[in-house]
Amino acid sequence: MTALVFRELPHPGLIRFSGEGAQAFLHNQLSCDVAALTFGHSTYGAYCTPKGRVLASFLLWRSEQGLFMQLPSSLREPIQQQLSKFILRSKVKAENASGDRALIGVAGKDAAALLQQVLGAAPTSPHDVMHVDGATIIRLPVDRYEIAVSREQAPRLAAALGAADTAAPEHWEWLAIRAGIPVILPATQEQFVPQMVNLDLIGGVSFQKGCYPGQEIVARMHYRGTLKQRMYLANVAAEERPQPGDKLYSPGFGEQASGAIVNAARSPEGGHEVLAVVQIASAGSDNVRWRSPVGLPLRFMPLPYRVDD
Repeated sequence: MTALVFRELPHPGLIRFSGEGAQAFLHNQLSCDVAALTFGHSTYGAYCTPKGRVLASFLLWRSEQGLFMQLPSSLREPIQQQLSKFILRSKVKAENASGDRALIGVAGKDAAALLQQVLGAAPTSPHDVMHVDGATIIRLPVDRYEIAVSREQAPRLAAALGAADTAAPEHWEWLAIRAGIPVILPATQEQFVPQMVNLDLIGGVSFQKGCYPGQEIVARMHYRGTLKQRMYLANVAAEERPQPGDKLYSPGFGEQASGAIVNAARSPEGGHEVLAVVQIASAGSDNVRWRSPVGLPLRFMPLPYRVDD
């Protein structure tokens, strides 16, 4: 089989929210429609400041043990602490679940067949979730799967999946970049509203739900059409890995930055591929430059979903 197996996904943090009030609490705090989230589905989303700036992007799913929020390990503790401030008397408990569960990745055109062979099941559509023999299998966009499993079960499952040929963790990051999935990190916190990093295009923002921190600003940008920047996929022909938050420059802005790198990973095809927030008017041109007005140019590439401009 040509499926790639990742013994443990890079840098994940997990927060578990439990209690009878957990779903309602998160619905009032996050940009996605948590109230509609069922046991068989997951969703992307954002946690924002009152000014609509993204503090964290995440993947959220439900199981019998509660709601699980997956985000970078570097943000797990501060985001858990910030959300916990608003629990007050709600019947909700937020706890670190990172040490209890391992996350295994499987990707490629044969990934579903491999999961069927080993676990007897594979979700068929993006964001479908299945619970099989203590493992939670999540279908992600573009032929990728995550398996959340107890630390005790993880070595046996990884061996059964053929993880002796484990792929490099950075390759998983590259696959997420190719899929157009942004990961907010400490260097990019509070830099973007959700639409700038396309969270509205991948199901991470609901415009039908009620208030949550930043909702008024996010909704205003949506309904008034004032968005000037979007996130695009591009390649930078650099040996050095671009860093989240690196500034981008384009004509008409002089020495003033016109965008920023969101995520980057080495491409098997050469250079580094990046998710970059740039001016919509500059997207697709050869004049967006990395780090300085005379830096290396970004070569834009198509995303797997449409970016309205």
